Amino acid sequence: MSAWRVLACLSLVSLLGLAGCTVNPPAQLYQLDAGASPVPVRENGVAVLLGPVQLADYLQRETLVQRQADGILSLSSEARWAGSLETNVSQQLLRQLSSQLDSTRLALFPEKPGFVPQVQVLLNISRLDSGPKEPAVLDARWRLLDQKGQLRDSRVFHQEEKHDGSIKDQVRAQSDLLRRLAAQLAKDVRPLAVVSEPQPTPHKAAPTAEQTAKPKDEGPKMPLVVPIRTDAEVFRF
Repeated sequence: MSAWRVLACLSLVSLLGLAGCTVNPPAQLYQLDAGASPVPVRENGVAVLLGPVQLADYLQRETLVQRQADGILSLSSEARWAGSLETNVSQQLLRQLSSQLDSTRLALFPEKPGFVPQVQVLLNISRLDSGPKEPAVLDARWRLLDQKGQLRDSRVFHQEEKHDGSIKDQVRAQSDLLRRLAAQLAKDVRPLAVVSEPQPTPHKAAPTAEQTAKPKDEGPKMPLVVPIRTDAEVFRF
């Protein structure tokens, strides 16, 4: 092979390498944002166990899912989630619920040793997606259990949020939907999570003066034996 052919081949390889770099840029990483939520201060607030939190199977992936106008789902080539989406959703909901309920006594399933919740939230998110021309949509259902594990309430939740079509604004819209879900969830939890206060020990009423002066009933008394002196000793009763 002549020198000019070798040079031409090397130039072609270099061009293909550069073209590959320009066609496949590094994917951007995104996370759902809980926003500026106030930090709770009540250490004796309601005790809530959040979880299990289940996401639909099609959301169990690193790549952002894009919904097209015809309903087809495609994977974005330029955006990925920074870690597990299920973990991200759980952590953001926990933070927002803690702020909404003003309580630090919240935990994620599985519960910590010694943690006794007043309410357990079983949450299933069946849809959380958006697309370049499709709004962000969140569909969820939750069930609330009391301390005895009995079902106390349930709800089906559906909300939509518009965006400008960019990936960044799609993530913003999905984050807003998650905040709405947390707000509604807090409203449902609050009535069931009444903090039980210890009941005061009943005090016995002090005895009245009449009761104090009244002698105790000692029961029937036996008659006294009184000896009577006669010629023979006789005891009369």
